[in-house]
Amino acid sequence: MKFVKEIELGDPSANHQNFIDLKLKMLCCRYWLLDLWDCHEMVFPFWRLYWNKNTGGQLIHQDTVFEMDPDHIYIIPPFTSFSSLYTKNHIYTEGIHVSGKQLNSNHDEAELENMFLIHFFVHFNLGVPFDSVYPGILKIELTDYLKDRLNYLTNRLKVENKNFKLTFNLKLQAFIKEALTNIGPELWKTINIDERVLKVIRYIEVNIDKKLSNTEMSSLVNMAPNSFARLFKDEMNVTLHQFVQNRKIAKSCELFEHTNKSIEDVSFNLGFSDRYHFSRVFKSVTGLTPASYKSGKYT
Repeated sequence: MKFVKEIELGDPSANHQNFIDLKLKMLCCRYWLLDLWDCHEMVFPFWRLYWNKNTGGQLIHQDTVFEMDPDHIYIIPPFTSFSSLYTKNHIYTEGIHVSGKQLNSNHDEAELENMFLIHFFVHFNLGVPFDSVYPGILKIELTDYLKDRLNYLTNRLKVENKNFKLTFNLKLQAFIKEALTNIGPELWKTINIDERVLKVIRYIEVNIDKKLSNTEMSSLVNMAPNSFARLFKDEMNVTLHQFVQNRKIAKSCELFEHTNKSIEDVSFNLGFSDRYHFSRVFKSVTGLTPASYKSGKYT
């Protein structure tokens, strides 16, 4: 057997290929019985995918009301401001109020459909630049493939809900990626952003723990701060300052989900002057205090 020593010779073609690097990172995946889903003006720095097995759920974005049905999944990009409710038990007109419990193998879903909203949800990130797409709520019809994957995932979640095996992880990621292929091309305009903007975005991701100034970031691409700020706003539809804040809060949510770090530790690790400054920014972005977010009282 003869081994190839030069790595570039592993591909016999001289044609260079460019692939899009999609960094799917899972935050949570749950299957719940909800008896209250009064959440108003939620804004979070991650993608959300929702499916309800029964009717009665609503999503509201700006002036559009989505009556959720079992034949569709609903995908919500990061930093979309939206509200939700369960029409059979609608109590609150502001704030975030969620009540429910995890489904398990002892539950008979058919008997519970008239008492609860049977709710599957996933939170995830896709990485730069795909977490900066335009906000909105995307209604996607369930294909046979998606139905099959969804049936597997919801059944497994009733059995295991913490330490997932490789098969579950692969099928969950395949489900999300297949759902994303059904999104129209207009959503993915961020992959064609100006190279100078993309260079700064990558710098922000690597240095998210530091205090970043407009002067420092614009100097990376040899532009005046005001000129680069205008370019960034034109390309990303958000100011450079707000983008940095959004990415810091996105990172803080990830730390809250996957570590036991305190609010003080997270604020320090992300370059905020103190916990109080961090808390003000966190609430301005998400509508929740860091303590409320850590409690997990939302879906």
